[in-house]
Amino acid sequence: MATKYLDSTVAFKLRVILGTLLTTSIFVPTLYQPMLTPLWTFLIHNPIYRLSTFETIWTVFLYSIIEVSMTVVFLRHPEWRFAIQTTKKEDKPITKPRDMRRPSRRFGEIAVYVLPLLAMDLTMIKKFADVPLEAMLESGNYAITNLPNRTTNNSTSNSPNTTHHKTFLIPTLHNFTLSSPLQTHRALPTLAPTSRRLALELLLAFFIYDTLFFAFHLSLHIIPSLRTLHAPHHRHLEMHPQITNQLHISERLGLVLLANFSLNIIGAHVFTRTLFVAVFVWLLVELHSGLDLPWAYEKMLPKGWGGGARKHASHHARGDGGFEPYFTWWDGGLERVGGTLQGEFV
Repeated sequence: MATKYLDSTVAFKLRVILGTLLTTSIFVPTLYQPMLTPLWTFLIHNPIYRLSTFETIWTVFLYSIIEVSMTVVFLRHPEWRFAIQTTKKEDKPITKPRDMRRPSRRFGEIAVYVLPLLAMDLTMIKKFADVPLEAMLESGNYAITNLPNRTTNNSTSNSPNTTHHKTFLIPTLHNFTLSSPLQTHRALPTLAPTSRRLALELLLAFFIYDTLFFAFHLSLHIIPSLRTLHAPHHRHLEMHPQITNQLHISERLGLVLLANFSLNIIGAHVFTRTLFVAVFVWLLVELHSGLDLPWAYEKMLPKGWGGGARKHASHHARGDGGFEPYFTWWDGGLERVGGTLQGEFV
């Protein structure tokens, strides 16, 4: 009873805080602009934030902090764990799962994750909303003064056969030269976003991502060739935070590309992207934590809206349901039409 009371109290307080922040951000945006404007001014002049590789660095930094912190919580609070491994002979609880490794032994895993993303960061021009095409091209080492006038709002040319598009759907390679061999920085919008824009873009981006990943994850379970790629993610005896990144490289890239698409398709501000990554990484690690956390996100949402770590642990154990990462709407629809998959990896 004490644990349930603690859970409900913590969840209630967080629900009030986050609900107030969300509501005021949308309906009273002027309240936060005096903070957002100077913060954005600082960021656009910060050399690290302007790096083309910033989002990859930011993601890895956040993941390392959040996953290690969650692993510490996992080891210190066995009472929160959904299931605890035991020894076969004496049936004694195992404090540390056998497949859990120290951070010092995971540099290879980090390299495999980071290198493909860095390759894209250093070869393709970053295209963000509210950034003029000329600024994007300048960041990509294209000489704007040599370009003829644009014929449309979305494209410009430096030769009769070459057209540069502002839309992110058409990638543009960096103009590789000896003086500029790589895409090292990104063009950023000059104006800060409003808190209303940040809040609405975050909500919409997570809804789109949740939908896209549901379809992607479902395909990983029903298409035989993709099921083989996904199988390592289910090979464990007990859920724990490190399972979050135990993915085939193709699946990792899928996560990143779907998240990018969800942000780009709505024209999200760059600062929205920065906040999205932080929430995205936190929720991803929490889902795989194997812990019934007092501050779990699904306890703060209206009842039945969030899947949470318990449902995801059940998915890993049985292979059925829980295909949607954060919410429950698409999973619920699949269940209502009789869609059940079970036992692929168990």
